[in-house]
Amino acid sequence: MKRLVVVLALVLSFVFAASVAGAGKLEDVKNAGVLVCGVKDSVNLFGFIDPKTNELVGFDVDVCKYIADKIGVKTEFKVVTSKNRIPMLAQGSVDMLAATMTHKFSRDEQIDFSITYFMDGQKLLVKKGSGILSTDDLAGKKVGTVKGSTSEKNIKAAQPEAQVISYDEYPQAFMALKQGKVKAVTTDSGILAGLKAGDDNPDEWEIVGEFFSAEPYGLGVPQNDSEFRDFVNKSLNEMWLDGTYKQLFKKWMGYDLPAGWQMELWPM
Repeated sequence: MKRLVVVLALVLSFVFAASVAGAGKLEDVKNAGVLVCGVKDSVNLFGFIDPKTNELVGFDVDVCKYIADKIGVKTEFKVVTSKNRIPMLAQGSVDMLAATMTHKFSRDEQIDFSITYFMDGQKLLVKKGSGILSTDDLAGKKVGTVKGSTSEKNIKAAQPEAQVISYDEYPQAFMALKQGKVKAVTTDSGILAGLKAGDDNPDEWEIVGEFFSAEPYGLGVPQNDSEFRDFVNKSLNEMWLDGTYKQLFKKWMGYDLPAGWQMELWPM
């Protein structure tokens, strides 16, 4: 009899463990009552500290809040960088990433992505009147960007003769530009616009050149969890259809959504 009880106890423990292991991220978030989002805190317009309120704000922050509201939970934010954001999601430190992250096939090896929620491309931020108009003008010159970003790889491919100096965050690269340590800063145009807008003398800087890369931003989600990924994609579709996306874009970018771009919409 004792042996039977032990066997039943073991079976029940295995069943319980399997059910816990099989629980998806969506259920975990609902049970916890909070969606933990990894966002940046140094990218003006997308994720940054408001100097007036000392609170984390931005386009990516509001996207996280919208999805959390759809789930019916609160939002908690953890600061990530270009270098550590994927490991933090893969290790379970955050539930989702909204961190100006380009969706690349190579990154799919570690995490999954939502549909594209923001479309951008890479350009150059330079001092006005510098004479630098495109990547062609960067041969033999120093250009700043961020470690571990797609921008770092793109500029090396676009101008192999440039000396790429990589920093931890974009404000550091911009400071190097202002100090004359680099001749340009390169990354997605939206991030560059944020750097320029946040400066005390924005008219001293200009964003130049044609796009030399496509940067489709995706929300990072845990790998092989289709239920959570589908929920995030559906929420993004609803954000577009109910007009919230366009409102948030205008709120943070300062201009209307460019004609010709539309979020990928799926039939409900």
